Amino acid sequence: MSWVQQYQPLGSYGLSALVAGIPLYMLFYMLAVKRMAGHKAAFAATLTAVILAIVAWGMPVGLAVDATLYGAAFGLFPIVWIVVTAIWVYNMTVESGEFNIIKNSLAQITDDRRLQAIFIAFAFGSFIEGTAGFGTPVAITAAMLVGLGFNPLYAAGICLIANTAPVAFGAIGIPIVVAAKVTDLDMMKISAICGRQLPFLSIIVPLWLSVTMCGFKRTMEVLPAVIIAGVCFAGSQFLVSNYVGPYLPDIISAIVTILGLGLFLKVWKPKQTWHFPDEAPAAQRTVEAQFSGGEIFRAWLPYIILAIMVFFWGIDSFKAILDKIFIMKFEWPGLHNLVVKTAPIVAKDAPYPAVFNVNLLSTPGTAILFAGLLSIIFMPGYGFGKGIACLFRTIKQLKWPICTIAMILGLAYIMNYSGMSSSMGLAFTATGALFPFFSPILGWLGVFLTGSDTSSNALFGSLQKTTAQQIGVDPHLTVAANSSGGVTGKMISPQSISVATAASNMVGKEGDIFRFTLPHSLAMLAVVAVLTLLQAYALKWMLP
Repeated sequence: MSWVQQYQPLGSYGLSALVAGIPLYMLFYMLAVKRMAGHKAAFAATLTAVILAIVAWGMPVGLAVDATLYGAAFGLFPIVWIVVTAIWVYNMTVESGEFNIIKNSLAQITDDRRLQAIFIAFAFGSFIEGTAGFGTPVAITAAMLVGLGFNPLYAAGICLIANTAPVAFGAIGIPIVVAAKVTDLDMMKISAICGRQLPFLSIIVPLWLSVTMCGFKRTMEVLPAVIIAGVCFAGSQFLVSNYVGPYLPDIISAIVTILGLGLFLKVWKPKQTWHFPDEAPAAQRTVEAQFSGGEIFRAWLPYIILAIMVFFWGIDSFKAILDKIFIMKFEWPGLHNLVVKTAPIVAKDAPYPAVFNVNLLSTPGTAILFAGLLSIIFMPGYGFGKGIACLFRTIKQLKWPICTIAMILGLAYIMNYSGMSSSMGLAFTATGALFPFFSPILGWLGVFLTGSDTSSNALFGSLQKTTAQQIGVDPHLTVAANSSGGVTGKMISPQSISVATAASNMVGKEGDIFRFTLPHSLAMLAVVAVLTLLQAYALKWMLP
């Protein structure tokens, strides 16, 4: 027997939204104020959400438990699978000694921490986001920065902030594709509008990273490189998203930025090389032996292979071939189509599906696994025995982040299936003509809840379209703003923070990273919110 979602079980959208937010208030408090370990905070918030879903929203106990377990399972696969394999590749490069060569090669380009952060967290991370997404870039780049000697808190925080620029077009444009699919709007127009919002953030993200690390005055020392990186990325992002489509903005922008910045740094160096205050002065730092071009290429080969593999895994036709070899789908017992979504979230009553896909071959985590296995062949003095042992040590290393990610996804799914997330979203519709300002905030909330811009678009896309039509605003704008605003919530999503803590060896310090990224998230969100409001009325000429 099916159960119909309740969006205002407490008499009004406002009151229902306030009560629905209780698990999130708890999560904020435990992470930001109490600085509690992520798995403990996630457990308390998830348990509270389950109780509220049953008591206040009237959700049957069985459905509530099944929805939470369904979310936890999705957290384990494919999310945890991606994190484990990404950290495993990094750990192998460290154990084999290849990472020392990578550090040396980067120092030959620049030994300046500001420029290394822009090069790896922003440019290389954007390439990985464009090809794989779903936490992969933060897992890889944070681990790399820690290996280079970055303060772990800054490594995690910088990578989370840097990941803002490419998220809307991540994983070969999946967030935009999903937004168009759930709203039945023109995908190209949504892509173009995002491409006329996000470049305003992308162009300043390199500056933002440097200022966060060392302040405005020291950032001026590397301003030429900062400008090159920002202009290369933002310019490419605008052109590709508007004139090519949503599939390649991240990949092309990242390649242009890597080439542009790399070539520029061959002819320009900052007058002073900057390192973190707790590091030894540059003159006292150990200078490692120089390596040949062949040795440097071999050391970077795991990440070159990884980039190639995740690129192919991001191509729909290639994934379809892999899925023909093996894929297992099953309807989640006791949940599939037993929850019914109603207006105004959907135009007409629709059952809420719960189908779990075990696409073991086509998931990005498997691409990274294959990349790691191929890389072992080229690691001197290493072998498959050592590599497999390293994989099991990596799983043990990540035991608490694995629990945290599973529980956070359980929290997101119980809030989605019970109608609690929709209750919070519907409260924003009461803002009337100001809704375009709150539209990105809704996307931000969705990404905080789910950890995914794709999931946020799936959750609130129809609501954005319906509300925009009611107030006389182009629905393409509000749907695009859901994605653009959502990218600013990625850095504070508990799921993303769990990935970052695992990669930077800061397990149990999730609260510190949350406090680090929260002001940046809110500031960037304000930029997108104001821009969307202006584009809805005063700056309509900016829209395609």
